[in-house]
Order: sequence, then C-alpha cells, then structure tokens
Amino acid sequence: MSDVVERTLTALPSLLSSDPSPGRPSSTSKLGTLIRGITELTSKHDEEKLIQRELVSIKEQVSSPNTTMRQMKELMVRAVYCEMLGYEASFSYIHAIKLAQQGTALDKRVGYLAVSLFLNESHELLLLLVNTVLKDLQSTNLIEVCMALTVVGQVFPKDMIPAILPMVEEKLNHPKEIIRRKAVLALYKFYLIAPNQVQHIHSKFRKALCDKDPGVMSASLHIYLEMVTEKPESYKDLVVSFVTILKQVVGGKLPIDFNYHSVPAPWLQIQLLRILSLLGKNDRSTSEMMYEVLDESLRRAEMNHNITYAILFECVKTIYTIHPKAELLEKAAKCIGNFVLSPKINLKYLGLKALTYVVQQDANLALQHQMTIIECLDHADLIIKRETLELLFRITNGQNVKVIVEKLLEFLRHSKDDYVTIDLGGKVTELAEKYPSEMISNSLWCMNE
Repeated sequence: MSDVVERTLTALPSLLSSDPSPGRPSSTSKLGTLIRGITELTSKHDEEKLIQRELVSIKEQVSSPNTTMRQMKELMVRAVYCEMLGYEASFSYIHAIKLAQQGTALDKRVGYLAVSLFLNESHELLLLLVNTVLKDLQSTNLIEVCMALTVVGQVFPKDMIPAILPMVEEKLNHPKEIIRRKAVLALYKFYLIAPNQVQHIHSKFRKALCDKDPGVMSASLHIYLEMVTEKPESYKDLVVSFVTILKQVVGGKLPIDFNYHSVPAPWLQIQLLRILSLLGKNDRSTSEMMYEVLDESLRRAEMNHNITYAILFECVKTIYTIHPKAELLEKAAKCIGNFVLSPKINLKYLGLKALTYVVQQDANLALQHQMTIIECLDHADLIIKRETLELLFRITNGQNVKVIVEKLLEFLRHSKDDYVTIDLGGKVTELAEKYPSEMISNSLWCMNE
C-alpha cells in the first residue's frame, strides 16, 4: 500500500474524533478496513462487489433507530468515500442533512461536508438545509458560522439567495478575518449564479479589496476578475489599487504563508496580471501605470520552477494585450524565445501557447521561430503537436503558405487521430481558399487520393 494511503488512514481518527485517545478503538476502523480492502483488489468487478456490500451495510445502519451520532458520522464518511469512487449512495443524503442540523460542532462539520459533496445547487433536498444555515450564520460559535458560509459558497439554491444574502453581507464587517474571507467567497458564488442579486453591494467589494487581511483581499479578486471581464470600463479607477497590490506581492510584502516554493503568492500574481490585461487593453494612459510593475514581475519571476513559468506566461500575455511599450515587448519576446527553444516539454508548450496568443499582435515574432515551430511537428508529445498545428495555421501568409501546407498535409497523411484529421483537414481547406495556388491545389488532390 502506498505511503499516501497509510498517512491518510493515520490522519482520519484525528479528523473525525473529538478526542482520539491512544489505545482506544478508532471510529474510523471500518473506513480504514474498506480503504485497505479496495487497494488490495486486482479487478473492477471485485471492487463493485465489495462496494455494493458496503452500501447495503451502510443503508441498514443509517436506518436503524439505535445508531448513535458518532456512528452516523462514520457512516456518512464511508458513504462519501463510496460516492467518490462513483457508486450511488442517495439513501444517505437525507441523513447527511440531519447530521448537519443537529449534534456537536464536529457532527455538523461532517454533515455539512457530506452535503456539499453529495448534492448540487439544484437538488431539491437542499431546501431542508436553508433554515439550518440561517441559524448557524447567526450563531456565536465561529466554527458554526464558518461551516455555514462554506456550504453556502459551494452549494446553495439560487432561489434562496435573497433570504440569506443580508446575513452573508453582514459578515463582511465581522472582526474575524476568516469569516470575512468566507463571506467574500460566498458572495463570489452568488455573483456567478445570480449576478443581478449582488449588484447593490459593489461598494462592499471595494472595501474587501482594501481589507487589511491579505486573505480577504485575495478572495475579492475572484469577484473582480469576473466583473472586469464583463465591463472593464467601469473599473478603470481601481487600476492604481491593483498595481499597488501587485507591487506589494512581487516585493514579498505578504506573509510567508502565501509563498509557494519561495515565490510570493504566485496565484495572486496571476489573477492580478489577468485583471490588469483587461483594464489596459486599448488604453494607453491606463497601460502606462502598469509598465513598471510588469517589468518588475518579469525580472523577479526568473526562477527555475514551474510556477514562475506560469507567472512569466501571464506577464507575456499582459504585455502583448495592453498598449505596447517597446522595451517590455522586447523582454517578452526574449522570454517566449527561451520557452520555445527549451528542451523541457512544459516550457516548449508554454512557448507555443504564447506564440499562438501573440501572433495577432506580432506575427513577425512567430515567423522568427518558424523552423523551430515546424520541427515541433515531429515531437513525441501529442499536445505539443496539436499546439504546433494551431500555431502554424495562424502564422501562415502568402510567402510561407506553400511550405506550411505541405508540412500540414504530410502530418495529415500519417495521422491516426480522427479529431486531428478532421480539424487539420478543415484548416488546410481554409488556407487553400484563402491563398489559391496551383501547388496547394495539387497538394489537396493528393490528400483526396
């Protein structure tokens, strides 16, 4: 059995028991037995038989009036595990809701967890949970408030949002930062499924953006990325704020907990870069505010790690999206060149992806690497090949059309992938219509034969 499974089984008692005493039988012994039994099986058929027996046992126990809350908690975890493996345990859904409605905080914790995993937003049983969520949001117990906000941010009926929105909105002013952060994430969920119902609290989103806790601030960026995507002109006045936040992040001003492999808050950087690219597009004055921090982001991201490559990729996209600056374009082009020429598959793919993105703004950059790109058609990795085909199609012009079409047709003749064959055949036909010539026509006849 793998070390990961062993560590998971070791940790389960502390997760599900309020006082896991040494020498005391673990409440998760049956779950551990189930997991070990599954890992030792050698066929899917044996797994199905084992899980079906387990589900029959769980169903009998959850229906028994003698089942204690502690036993019900364990049964819910076992039912969750069976569902995670793809087996239906719908009989346990109502019992998960009951567990969330009563018992200790630990019992409710398992009940809420099971509900969020079992049910989707449109499930009719969620209506039974609304009053429980409302009660827990008004609780003085921080754990209960956190659990309620968590389930609201994951699964909650769209029609019930008006009933709960005022309470969630009120939590934006809570003295505890974890409550404020979970409230922001819940409002983000509301915005995704019913944006019109949260339009009136945009001013409070701005307050969350300027929250003293970086966790609350970073949570608000989820909402702003959606809003800026839909209507960037309405948030131009926040460019200075976004730039300032990015400077602080890049400069390592956030707590070390936000670091990943010594890189300061990389996912936060990526979100901010995406927001800035939307705000700076076709806007010279706004773009000029970003040049300095983009240059700094490029410089500081030069570390040999996958997450820094992701930051560099977003930097390049942003630089080519906003109003151009020659110095930044030159640095971005150099970065793309390093990616394309790298022997590492991940970096080569990023380079091809970046070239596919920037080819509309700077076709010459892609043409500089034309031969390297064509060589990627012979790469062993299928994803590299597919991205190369898309890029070659985009960089085709009147001068290189014959060479590229011949390469595409050669690839097409040896392709055994139906999707690639159909997609590539359509691209070649489109190029033949756009650049008619005798050589392309002859090549198409050869393809038909």
